[in-house]
Amino acid sequence: MFGYETCTDVVHDPIQTAYVRFLRLPGDPVFVELVSPDSEESKLAGALKKGGGLNHLCFATDDIERSWSLLRAQGLFPLQRPVAAAAFGGRRIAWFLGRDRMPVELVERGGPGRV
Repeated sequence: MFGYETCTDVVHDPIQTAYVRFLRLPGDPVFVELVSPDSEESKLAGALKKGGGLNHLCFATDDIERSWSLLRAQGLFPLQRPVAAAAFGGRRIAWFLGRDRMPVELVERGGPGRV
């Protein structure tokens, strides 16, 4: 839809209690992540009940520990320290809550062409 192509299969992430799939426009470095709760007990079930929509912003980083410290120093509230994520091939992710209540995700950068 809208010219997007699928970049990954659907991946189950038991730590995040979610199913995810990535899409992007051909040649674009920006990805869209489709996220779905994996059960009624999922951490994401509440968001789905609110009607879905934009769920969070995600930024890639070469140094997740340093970026985690910088965001914390800038006043973002840490929700989760870096943990391995199935959707990113085991690369670590971390979560923050912004001042505007928008969740922010950090993900360790992968190799060329990787989500």
